[in-house]
Parts: sequence; C-alpha cells; structure tokens
Amino acid sequence: MLETRYRVLVIDDEESMRDSCSLILTKDGFVTDSAENGNIGLQKIQEQHPDFVIIDLKMPGIGGLDVLERVREINPNIIPIVITGYATVESAVEAMKRGAYDFLPKPFTPEELRMIIRRGIERKQLQQEAESLRREKKLIEENFITLVSHQLRSPLVAVAQYFEVILGGHVGEIGPQLESMVKRARDRLEGLLDLINDWLSIARMSGGQLVDKLKPIHLGPMMAKLIDFFQALTEEKHVTLTLEPPIGQDLALADAESLEQVFANLITNAIKYNKSDGSVQALIREEGDAVVVEIKDSGVGIAPEHLPFVFDQFYQIDRSKRSGDKGSGLGLSIAKKVVEAHNGSIQVTSEQGVGSTFTVRLPKADPN
Repeated sequence: MLETRYRVLVIDDEESMRDSCSLILTKDGFVTDSAENGNIGLQKIQEQHPDFVIIDLKMPGIGGLDVLERVREINPNIIPIVITGYATVESAVEAMKRGAYDFLPKPFTPEELRMIIRRGIERKQLQQEAESLRREKKLIEENFITLVSHQLRSPLVAVAQYFEVILGGHVGEIGPQLESMVKRARDRLEGLLDLINDWLSIARMSGGQLVDKLKPIHLGPMMAKLIDFFQALTEEKHVTLTLEPPIGQDLALADAESLEQVFANLITNAIKYNKSDGSVQALIREEGDAVVVEIKDSGVGIAPEHLPFVFDQFYQIDRSKRSGDKGSGLGLSIAKKVVEAHNGSIQVTSEQGVGSTFTVRLPKADPN
C-alpha cells in the first residue's frame, strides 16, 4: 500500500480498459476514478484534481491529444500518461510534445502499468521537493531583506548621522587631518549604504515586489523634478543638464517610484562620467505604441567591447579617472530589470570621447 494516497483518473472509451486499470491501481493503494470520454474526463479533472491522468488517444468527441493540452492548462503539475492501441512513433512524439509524461501501447500487462505509474510517482515526488525548495528559497529571501533592512542598514545610517554631527562642528572643532579622515570614512560608508540599497532592490525584484502596480504616469513632470534635483550635482561637476519639451504623448503605464530610480541612475551616470563643461540632455517623445525617454551625454563614452555587458550585474567600467566614483556595478542591471518589469526595453549607444545615449521605451498608457 502507498503511504500517500495518489489519485488517478482513467479516460478511455473502452469500459473493459477503464475497469481493468482501476482494479489494478486500486489494489495498489491508489484512489481511482474513470471517464468514458474527453469531455467528462476534463470535467472530473477540474473537480477532483487528480495526480495522474491515463488518457486514451483514440476516443470519440475530444481526442486524447486535445485532452492532453487541456490538462496542461488546467494544472501543469498533473502527470498525464497516454495509452493507445494504435501506437506509432509519430503519435508518441506528438503526445510528448503536447505534455504527456509517458506512453504505453495497448495491450499492456498490469506490471507495465505499475512500472509507468511508479516512474510517475518519482516525478511527482520531485515536483513536490522542488516546490518545497522554492518556498524555502522565498522564505530565505524574505528573511534576508528583513535582516539587511533592519539589522544592517539601520545602524549604518546611525553611524553616518554621527559623522555629519562631527563634521558639522557640533561636538567641537576638529583639525584638518581628522576632518579629512572622517570625510573619507563617511564617503566609504555612503558607498556601502548604496550597495545595500542596490542589493535590496535586486531582492525585491527577485520576489516580484518591485513593480507592484502599474498606472498611467506623465513622464514630463517626473523628469522635470529629477532635473531640478540634480542641478546641485551639475554645478559641482560643471555640466549643463536640460530637459526638452515632450514631443507627443508622455503618458506611460508605469510604477512611479521604481521608474524614478531608473532615470535618477541614468542621469547620475551621465553627469558623473561627463567632461568638464559638458552637457546632459533628456528627451521624451511618443513613438508608435511607446513613450521613449533618451538621456544623452557628451561624456567619455563606453568602449565597444564593454557595450554588450553594461547591463550585467556587478559589471564595472573604469570610464572616468577624473570622477573618482566607483559604483557597485548593479545600477544599470537594476535599471534593466525595472524597465523589463514594465514590459519595456532599454538600450545604449556610445562612442568613446563623444558620449553615450541611453534609450528607454515604455508602453504608452491610454489617456482616457
């Protein structure tokens, strides 16, 4: 007898075949039921949720191949086994293409049926183990996010605040050498916090949490707010940052928070890796069923051998010895994942010494 009572449904237009299969499997500890045609079989599949379905290929009405496809749609975890008295290589191949786990030509012995079912049980157990591992992995990821957010990030933020108190002279005057050391420590700490934030974004994307809800968003005001925010950085880097008026519709189907992170990352890079007295230009235009945003810079550019890899995780390019900035190598990877989660795309074109253009395409939203 089986420790687990697996359910088996036999779909065959021959009563003797239904009865014999049910008798064999019931003696072996299975819960069995049968159906004389495909329509009744599909109805019982939806009602009973069997673990295994034994399907005859040649039946009046809905044929076995059509039943196979419907089984996969109803529940991909059901293990379908095909039986037929008209076995050919072509029919076996076609059945496997449509989702059959195994193929058993008629007539077959009770032991042959048992052997096929035993293999199916092994497959079912592997499915259950895989699902258990998937749930365990998800739990670990959720615990990781909680750990990083509360147990690691919070104390680092507190330390950063202490550095600002010291540098602000609130605990007394500090000499030039100590001030330089504290500033270097603060900068390293800010880099670590940026890396942690990137890790958290990657973790949320893996859990499908990054783009929670898409809704119509006007990209013009979003970009205008970012342009205004980065003016202080452009003055520090001696770069001009401008936004052209949108051409056509700027209403995209998007999640504002995550998309803002994408454009902030692209603008930051365009400023950091620019030339002194260089420029960054943001453009928005309607293009077919998409809204396109371009970030163009007159910076140092990206070498051709690096271009295929710029969106890979942890891939870093030493594009500017002048800037002294070194990121985590996750920013563009996160941008790509966010844009793709919006059913959009992101590309880059670049020429060394001339500049780079990052192009983001997003689905256009219905203004009505």
